[in-house]
Amino acid sequence: MGLWALIGWAALLLLALILICFLLFSGYIHYIHMKYDHIPGPPRDSFFLGHSPTMLRLMKNNLLMYDHFLGWVQKYGPVVRINGLHRVIILVVSPEAVKELLMSPKYSKDKFYDVIANMFGVRFMGKGLVTDRDYDHWHKQRRIMDPAFSRTYLMGLMGPFNEKAEELMEKLMEKADGKCEIKMHDMLSRLTLDVIGKVAFGMELNSLNDDLTPFPKAISLVMKGIVEMRNPMVRYSLAKRGFIRKVQESIRLLRQTGKECIERRQKQIQDGEDIPVDILTQILKGAAMEEECDPEILLDNFVTFFIAGQETTANQLSFVVMELGRNPEILEKAQAEIDEVIGSKRDIEYEDLGKLQYLSQVLKETLRLYPTAPGTSRGLTEDMVIDGVKVPENVTIMLNSYIMGRMEQYYSDPLTFNPDRFSPDAPKPYYSYFPFSLGPRSCIGQVFSQMEAKVVMAKLLQRYEFELAEGQSFKILDTGTLRPLDGVICRLRPRTSKKAATLQ
Repeated sequence: MGLWALIGWAALLLLALILICFLLFSGYIHYIHMKYDHIPGPPRDSFFLGHSPTMLRLMKNNLLMYDHFLGWVQKYGPVVRINGLHRVIILVVSPEAVKELLMSPKYSKDKFYDVIANMFGVRFMGKGLVTDRDYDHWHKQRRIMDPAFSRTYLMGLMGPFNEKAEELMEKLMEKADGKCEIKMHDMLSRLTLDVIGKVAFGMELNSLNDDLTPFPKAISLVMKGIVEMRNPMVRYSLAKRGFIRKVQESIRLLRQTGKECIERRQKQIQDGEDIPVDILTQILKGAAMEEECDPEILLDNFVTFFIAGQETTANQLSFVVMELGRNPEILEKAQAEIDEVIGSKRDIEYEDLGKLQYLSQVLKETLRLYPTAPGTSRGLTEDMVIDGVKVPENVTIMLNSYIMGRMEQYYSDPLTFNPDRFSPDAPKPYYSYFPFSLGPRSCIGQVFSQMEAKVVMAKLLQRYEFELAEGQSFKILDTGTLRPLDGVICRLRPRTSKKAATLQ
């Protein structure tokens, strides 16, 4: 047999193998369709790709896919099937299902969390508190971390909260002439970065005053990386190689910073120095209780708290400023409460926070319309009936606070910003509001986050009048968390009220 004949047979064999693989894959896709097509959902864009083209188009055009999903829910009901290649996601907006899936520990986090555990081949959040899918291991970590979020410890954070918020007020004063346009999201991101660095890890990052600090850009890149990872083909795209390399470098920067921070604290402990009972101390305490300490898990939790403690609070504060700027009567009411409770005091005390009832309502209403972490997902290990629809096992359940927060079934006039929804005498939302998740795996830092937000907003409302610059967009950008697309561009000027004037 000649060489060309061998090549011909090899080519035929290769084609036969490709055909067999294609037929097997087609058969598997058909099986998936048969298994889940009884669940309501929109027509697929294609047999093989499912709804992926729609989602990729939305991402490419910076359109929020959750708004699109809201339309599907309104058309197809509270249980909606979404096909992505061979994978099926079931979007659920049923309060009873939210209660069952989030309040019970038997439903583990979905495999999606593996995407942010390791991103583009580099360990990112690993087995930190957000991404650890092993409930027993997670629960052990959570118990160890709890003291760093106790009431006693949180009360002690008022000093650093005031200090860092005051630095922001001074920075804003440099530009508060009523003419200079300030991108508030950038300023608030730098502030929250300085806060988490100081109170969680004992680091002075000075992001507010150092435009060259690499951390804001690094965090922005890794968050964009999370969004890009939704496209299963992105890692094979030549056009994305440069972006992927930058994301990998950013992850390495964050983990290297964590490594240096941990080693510094370990030396302080060995030298018998006094150390704070902060998040870093609890991370090290947890490691000491492990039979075999994995230093990578220490870095996992450093990165987890560094990102989660900065990004979500900055985004929430930005949306608060945006909505107050769009609703002058609500702004005026919030400022009146600040004047009554805080007056002309420079430092806000822990006891003051509980008296700021209307500001609390503003913060909660902001998270209803703009939950910065819009949802979570769970994996089903057994069949489940949700609102009369049988959902087979081994499927991803997506639960989304953003979508439920904008549904008329749960909120009257849902697109109107109305803090009175959360007044003390208003009915509490029934499992349709979970910006920090719910149940045993709810966010450990939610009280920390809202304390920080209250201190920052109280000082901002106490000191400044602000108006939104014309021509900006108020659309939402999905960067792994939700943030304002144009960054909330404002013009500030000092308040002229008698109480505020004494501080200027």
